[in-house]
Amino acid sequence: MDPRHHSGEPASSLRQDFPLLEHLNLHHPLIVLARLIDCNAIDQVAYEAMGSRHRRPPLRPRLVAGLLYLQHTFDLSDEEVVWGWVENPYWQVFTGETYLQTEPPIDPSSLSRWRKRLGEAGVEELLAQSIEAAKRASVIKPASIKRVIVDTTVMAKAIAPPTDSALLEKSRVLLVKAARQYGLSLRQNYNRLAPCLVRQVAQYAHARQFKRMRRALRALRSRVGRVQRDIERQLQRVPPEAQERLDELLGRTRRILRQRPKDKNKLYALHAPEVECISKGKARVRYEFGVKVSIVTTLKEGLVVGARSMPGNPYDGHTLHEALEQAAILSDVEPEMVFVDRGYKGVEVDHVQIWRSGQKRGVTRGLKAMIRRRSAIEPTIGHMKSDGKLDRNWLKGALGDALNAVLCGAGHNLRLIINKLKGTCRTNPIY
Repeated sequence: MDPRHHSGEPASSLRQDFPLLEHLNLHHPLIVLARLIDCNAIDQVAYEAMGSRHRRPPLRPRLVAGLLYLQHTFDLSDEEVVWGWVENPYWQVFTGETYLQTEPPIDPSSLSRWRKRLGEAGVEELLAQSIEAAKRASVIKPASIKRVIVDTTVMAKAIAPPTDSALLEKSRVLLVKAARQYGLSLRQNYNRLAPCLVRQVAQYAHARQFKRMRRALRALRSRVGRVQRDIERQLQRVPPEAQERLDELLGRTRRILRQRPKDKNKLYALHAPEVECISKGKARVRYEFGVKVSIVTTLKEGLVVGARSMPGNPYDGHTLHEALEQAAILSDVEPEMVFVDRGYKGVEVDHVQIWRSGQKRGVTRGLKAMIRRRSAIEPTIGHMKSDGKLDRNWLKGALGDALNAVLCGAGHNLRLIINKLKGTCRTNPIY
């Protein structure tokens, strides 16, 4: 045993004498992957995003980038990735640590602030570096990016299934809470009656008694409208700094009160007004609530070279130009052949050959095999949803949609690289 264990020296001095790499397998995929990623490019983008407005020196960008990579590679929350970092020495080496650390590197809430500071351009650099790492690991060849597959999917938002009664009750609860916070006296808050009406609506709908259901829903809507108008009459008594928050809540409540089942551009969640109702023609899930995302992968290997959220539920063909433009910028290679499904019919892009499913004219035997391989993007999207975080987005706002889509692409690329490196990983013999 080392005599310093009984000499009273602090544990930190002992830790400095034993570098972390001396006790780990240097052929582990994460250690090899750490050497393949260009951290200098990430540092430069991070410091440009931070600017000079922060007096305190920021965290190491490599640490934050590594945590974001790990989070989307292994489908973890902010808290899980931070505490997993403490328990896993290979994760620590991946983020640039030299000696074993026993305390969390950051507070989990710092990840959300760093995501906002980096913005879409910053996380796109993370995706670009994952593409470059795949080239260095021989997962793909640079020429593979000239042939890509493009498709769209729905990235669901973290909201409850929207119903009129639930939205009305949520609006009333938030209005009553805001009135109590700012000292407004309400004539009635309906804390006992409104929940009973919500239960009646659900019970009548289950029993298919739709006339009674609509009657209870009208009663609930009238009660919520009374609370809303009561607060509007007292709005001048609220401090000016709080009026903006109340105006936003009142505006969303008015929107919920006015909307009807057949209306367009409805509000589906109070905390996420950007959520859209999208139908992709699936038999299992008829409607999905979130945002449309365009995914670009290589034809042969399935590496993600582009991922972008498309708010507004545009026609698939209208998203093709933006998707290819992003892929060309991130991979530094212009796609020459694009394989898409029939949803992109009628769209042309300059200097790019577009081949659609079912196309017959001018198709050779080799092209026919490539067109049939277009469906390979479907399991790629499935893995991004089941193994990554594309199935449910927990980040706030339209910016959160854009960041989560790009980071999901980077996480998928890292999973491909790790699977490639696992074949070359050699364990140290145990004597």
